[in-house]
Amino acid sequence: MKIGLITGASSGMGYDFARLLDKEELDELWVVARRADRLEQLKTQCKTPVRVIAADLTKQEGIVQIADCLQAHEPRISYLVNCAGFGKFGDYTEISLENQLSMIDLNVKALVSVTQMALGYMDRGDRIIQLCSSSAFFPLPYLNVYASTKAFVQHYSYGLAEELKPRGITVTQVSPGWVQTEFFDGSQNDTSIHAPKKYSPMYRSEQVVSQAIRDAKKGKSISVCGTFVKFHRLAGRFAPRWFMKSQWRARLK
Repeated sequence: MKIGLITGASSGMGYDFARLLDKEELDELWVVARRADRLEQLKTQCKTPVRVIAADLTKQEGIVQIADCLQAHEPRISYLVNCAGFGKFGDYTEISLENQLSMIDLNVKALVSVTQMALGYMDRGDRIIQLCSSSAFFPLPYLNVYASTKAFVQHYSYGLAEELKPRGITVTQVSPGWVQTEFFDGSQNDTSIHAPKKYSPMYRSEQVVSQAIRDAKKGKSISVCGTFVKFHRLAGRFAPRWFMKSQWRARLK
């Protein structure tokens, strides 16, 4: 049984990954998120059979739920898509330690845990897609913990791609800029003065996801959608950090 396993599938890019992978020749889609009602709604929109796994991946029990399901059914994972994650704007006084650690638990620990488990069910020609972010390209004050978790995902994905070459499994990190999703509903603290005043350019989720799937099929190590984000990536590699931070601060005014 060939499946696509998608975390964070209840909304945004995870939701769109499920819808677009529905067009691939898969036997099942396994969708993971906390909100079971959203996953059930997604199930009605797919022609491929959908297995709903309602799990909170910030908790060990949620990771165990996926592990138990894999052990029980022993599928072949043709696509692993790690989309679960969240971020918050604010400085170190505005974002609670609990929220900071939850970001690390979901964006980093859960991603590594699910990836490690999935690799036991993958073979040559299978694909891993990791949702990263353009925030990984350089340090971002006031989006610090989120950007740092995405920098981890970037490095982890590059390294893992090299390790998996002998097995013929590809790893593609998806690094979008601003995407119109529910991310913005939870990213801003009510009292924060540090969130950007303008989000531009804003990309559509389906636009980013469509390119990500195309790039994964080509075996690319990174998928970057849009001219602005491609420039952002190059600037992050070659421009001094003080300059990039000054550009970021200008966006916050």
